[in-house]
Amino acid sequence: MFIQTEPTPNPATLKFIPGRPVLDSGTMEFTDRSQAARSPLAERLFGVEGVSGVFYGSDFVTVTKDGGDWQHLKPAILGAIMEHYMSGAPILADGQSDGDAGEDDEFFAEGDAETVEIIKDLIETRVRPAVANDGGDITFRGFKDGIVYLAMKGACSGCPSSTATLQHGIQNLLKHFVPEVTEVRPVT
Repeated sequence: MFIQTEPTPNPATLKFIPGRPVLDSGTMEFTDRSQAARSPLAERLFGVEGVSGVFYGSDFVTVTKDGGDWQHLKPAILGAIMEHYMSGAPILADGQSDGDAGEDDEFFAEGDAETVEIIKDLIETRVRPAVANDGGDITFRGFKDGIVYLAMKGACSGCPSSTATLQHGIQNLLKHFVPEVTEVRPVT
């Protein structure tokens, strides 16, 4: 098994591509060991000292470190991913994916439903594919008073360039196609 690695714009996060599907749909993020209990792979990865976050995309895993040097962490992470896939264990112990959990937490006025659909379509077709290439994900969370609220996950969460991505990339794109948009903000 050959696992490719790619840097991300976030120096604390590396993207690992196992050459096999990771999630059937959506994305999933684990920000601590207790959340990882439902995923045998995430548990293995949190077992590597220095790992502080794990994120699953359709065909990649990004790992965030809270310290240490990639030169020392990378072999242990590669080993954990390889062991997981060789064991035949499922990605999720309960066999179910939340996908993009949290859509119930979306907020916007009923009168803005049409505008929100356009915003969501632009995020889905233009933003998410580009961000996935960098090992992360950005999802719509709300729209109020011209402000679009987005959740940043994986390599995007805590990335030094995420503010520039939001304000100069996504905000400009949305303002261009949706005049009602005045600003884009991250939610935690």
